[in-house]
Amino acid sequence: MKRRHFLTTSLAAAGSAATGSLHAAHHGHGPAATPGPILLSLKYGMCGDGSTVEDKFRLLKELGYDGVEMGSPGGADKREAMAASAATGLPIHGVVNSIHWHTRLSDPSEDVRRKAREGLETAIRDSHLIGGSSVLLVPAVVGKDATAAQARERSIAEIRKALPLAARLGIHILIENVWNKFLYRHDGPADQGADDLAKYIDEIGSPWVGSYFDIGNHQKYGKPAEWIRTLGKRIVKLDVKDWGTKNGFSKIGEGDVDWPEVRKALAEIRFTGWATAEVGGGDRARCAEILGNMRTHLLGA
Repeated sequence: MKRRHFLTTSLAAAGSAATGSLHAAHHGHGPAATPGPILLSLKYGMCGDGSTVEDKFRLLKELGYDGVEMGSPGGADKREAMAASAATGLPIHGVVNSIHWHTRLSDPSEDVRRKAREGLETAIRDSHLIGGSSVLLVPAVVGKDATAAQARERSIAEIRKALPLAARLGIHILIENVWNKFLYRHDGPADQGADDLAKYIDEIGSPWVGSYFDIGNHQKYGKPAEWIRTLGKRIVKLDVKDWGTKNGFSKIGEGDVDWPEVRKALAEIRFTGWATAEVGGGDRARCAEILGNMRTHLLGA
């Protein structure tokens, strides 16, 4: 599974000219983002200022964000978001599946799994509608309702059912590494690697499925830079946060993530694409601070 194929297929679906950066994969509603190897975004719900969707988009554009990521199913009205993107020139690069934690693809109930898949398919359609290129997905949760083997089998079966729609609309299903007790040892040591996650993505076996790598989520369990090297070209997008033994989840740069090593690893795999902050949000000043932290620690600017 090659990142180049991800970019090629996404660009073809968008009808955009290939430029070597994922900014060209923005397809639809509003101008493409500013060219650059890594584009900086945040989750829409993190912006606390602004009384309308357009107000929030305009604020983020003025601050210097390259784009924004929405939630689906539900969340802000998608047609209003499309209009806001067109009016402000701020692209929407994708959506986060908003129901994957409580309506799970790994649930023992066939009916619940069907509803979870339908939610994923709604998110795929919404991402396409608003000009995005992906859906962030937590594929399974291991616990009393599912062993690791059951979570793997059930989630892969449901994801595969959604692949024809994803391929037809040109939307990537991207697996996020989270604290779901899946594909790592939750009570295990701090030197774990990403091999299980890489094998899971490869087992699905589709160019429309990749990694939405969260840099800070598994700092407790391993070294993010090594996860980046293992996942390599499977990584299509990044979530950006920090974690430390003293602070827990914290502001970017205030945890234990080795940001210079992360930058080195991203350069080694030649990563280009979207990087989206997922930290505590707030007013205009806080959104500006988050952008500054990403520029300092992720970009080394």
